[in-house]
Amino acid sequence: MKLNLRQIEVFRAIMLSGSISGASKLLFVSQPAVSRLIAYTEQRLGFALFERVKGRLYPTPEARRLFTEVTTLYQSVQRVNEVAENLAENREGQLRLSCSPSLGQSLMPRAIAAFRRRYPEVRVVLQTLIPSVMLQALLSQQVEIGVAYMPIDHPSLATLPLYENRIVAAVPSSHPLSTKSSVTMEEIAREPLIGYSPDIPFGMLIRSMFGGPEGQPEPVVEVQQAHVACALVQAAAGVALVDEITVKGPVWTDVVTVPIVDTVEVPVNVFHLQLEPLSRLAQEFIRVLRALDAGWRRHGPTDATEADDADGDDHANVN
Repeated sequence: MKLNLRQIEVFRAIMLSGSISGASKLLFVSQPAVSRLIAYTEQRLGFALFERVKGRLYPTPEARRLFTEVTTLYQSVQRVNEVAENLAENREGQLRLSCSPSLGQSLMPRAIAAFRRRYPEVRVVLQTLIPSVMLQALLSQQVEIGVAYMPIDHPSLATLPLYENRIVAAVPSSHPLSTKSSVTMEEIAREPLIGYSPDIPFGMLIRSMFGGPEGQPEPVVEVQQAHVACALVQAAAGVALVDEITVKGPVWTDVVTVPIVDTVEVPVNVFHLQLEPLSRLAQEFIRVLRALDAGWRRHGPTDATEADDADGDDHANVN
């Protein structure tokens, strides 16, 4: 290797300043040290870089050609430093997320809106996936984190708890059950029920809440997703069992949620690869999610600004 980084640095300093003394000031070294190094560099290269005329240095054509490449090199180094600074400040990049379909209608839009206000240059990619497909997306690193309230069990995944989340009864605001402080599963079973396909995890969970085969009501409408059930309740097509996170927010007008006696907890969790460190952007997004929950607890569901209000002075990274 004919040129090392120190030789390139000294050559560039002379080209920029036009003299040995100017280069020594730029580099905070002595003039003799600069002179010795540039003479050694010329010896290694086999050609002169500067002509010395009456005490002044004049770059040779070879030096000017070499300086063009050196300038390109320094621009690349500057770009590396800029990227490193942007990464440190979370100013650019891409965050790939996944969530269950119902959370894609309620929780995630508000969280992403709050995140984007802080980091407008970051591109967010969101996929709404059922648990089995989300698992494959996480394992294949198509997405960095997944957010869901149904469990995703795999030895390669880590689970971070986010929110408590209960199954509640969703009923039209004009329904007699809407004024009750709580309802039983027996009362729900006597109503026109909007149910779920028995071959999906949430459908299996709801069936278990009604007990054995003899206690299973026949749904008047069968759907695949909780937010679709909420839309049917809003249209007064019947009553449904949904998780409370899905119905939080201003979307479902004329829908009342009623607590269920002996309800089931379905906590919302973040899932990610256990042995793969989370990026700074992913850590920040999880912090936004947690701040969003704090806003719900204080004020009830409003809009995406609640995450900014709830965040306060908590700027610690999530590990």
